[in-house]
Amino acid sequence: MRADLLTDAVEGLDEALAAVDGFDDTLVGGLLRPQPAQAGGLAGLADAVAGSPLAARVAEAAEKTAAGAAGEEHFVALAAARTALLGSVHDALVARVEEAVGRPPAEESGGAAADGAEHAVNLHAAARSWLCDLARAGWQGIDHELVGGAAPVVSAMLPDPALRRLATLLDGFAAELAASCPGSGLERVPVRRWADLWSRAMLLTLPGAASAPAAEEATGRLLPLGVDVQEHATAVQAQVHAVFEPAGGGTPRLVRASVSAPKPDTVVGAGLWQLLRPHMSLLAAVGEGRAMELDAMPVTAEGDLVWDDARARTGEPAEAFATARVALPAATASPTAPLDRHPARIAVPVLLEGYTVEEGEEGVAFQVAGQRLAVDVDRIPAAGPLTPEVVGSSGACLALLRWDAGEFLLQPLAVERTVRKKPVAVHAGAWAGGTTDKAGVRAEKAATDAVKVLRERAGRLLRK
Repeated sequence: MRADLLTDAVEGLDEALAAVDGFDDTLVGGLLRPQPAQAGGLAGLADAVAGSPLAARVAEAAEKTAAGAAGEEHFVALAAARTALLGSVHDALVARVEEAVGRPPAEESGGAAADGAEHAVNLHAAARSWLCDLARAGWQGIDHELVGGAAPVVSAMLPDPALRRLATLLDGFAAELAASCPGSGLERVPVRRWADLWSRAMLLTLPGAASAPAAEEATGRLLPLGVDVQEHATAVQAQVHAVFEPAGGGTPRLVRASVSAPKPDTVVGAGLWQLLRPHMSLLAAVGEGRAMELDAMPVTAEGDLVWDDARARTGEPAEAFATARVALPAATASPTAPLDRHPARIAVPVLLEGYTVEEGEEGVAFQVAGQRLAVDVDRIPAAGPLTPEVVGSSGACLALLRWDAGEFLLQPLAVERTVRKKPVAVHAGAWAGGTTDKAGVRAEKAATDAVKVLRERAGRLLRK
């Protein structure tokens, strides 16, 4: 790996992010009666896209908004400009990563387009109207009445699978805002996050914005690399990163397979796997260190497997580090959909060897070819045997390369360390299919007991 490329500055990156930050700050105070400082942020966004096809629309939108006379079409234009800027940042960072790891660039898919027919125009318009009201009020102007305006829109959208993506986003966004009401009393505003959610939701209200190329079918061997666990108080998701080798030959491809489930907040740690295992047999294969044979498994243009247990069977043993050393370097990435081009979405599987570990006040880092790469140990899930201490004693690391707060970070999925002169692999997802590890068994038993109690209580309530 060319680690020096990951620490060198990317031309134009700071300027693009400064324009995004300037616009995001305008949403804090609201755009009903913009102040001079807010007008500057709007002008900066328009200047940043002056050389693009968006130039005329965004310039008009910035002028109208600064005058307090913006309509829905102007807020949509501003959201599009912000998304385009972050998309350019994403593309520049991904290009730098591909150069650093020596991996071929992703090729745009030529798949047939899915049905992009206009759907539920009235509900899209209602969602857009609520989002515009949010922008006018600003984060410091939110109250329960304003935030509660999303509830009837979400309720009307949820029964329709075609609208569920936007409905889920609006529901989660409204819940975060409601927990922060009133905005006038906020000591700290998550400026970038709320602006991300607002602009993404705004664009998803447009006809065809959620459409994507139709899924293709994948037949061949799936070689798991590791599991990324994403946990919230009421939900959990496990995302398996893997290399797919097509049957009959062909270029290997980086793919993902995800499974999610609702959860009570009392189920944590290794207990999470009990909620996820019944929905995806791949987790058992990951825990056992085995490949899977796929037969016509649907896969999107972005490389996400639409998992169906009926189309997969467990294959031969496949050690993740062997896959990373042999198959990963030649695997191509899939293109990223336009609305998903965001720096936070970058998660590139990489293998690092021959590094030294640094541990200090700034956290854990690897020295790779004389360059310091920070390790995000906070992302290591408690649902497995991998710990910061284990990472600190490692000699090889299979990780996701991410970008956050202005620098590239490593999220360990698995490490190799020497125990009694032999290399031993420790995986974050080692307990995915079950475990005999004492700590894992105790955590699973505690989770089982918690779920039993909750089911008994729910049963009593239903009987009443």
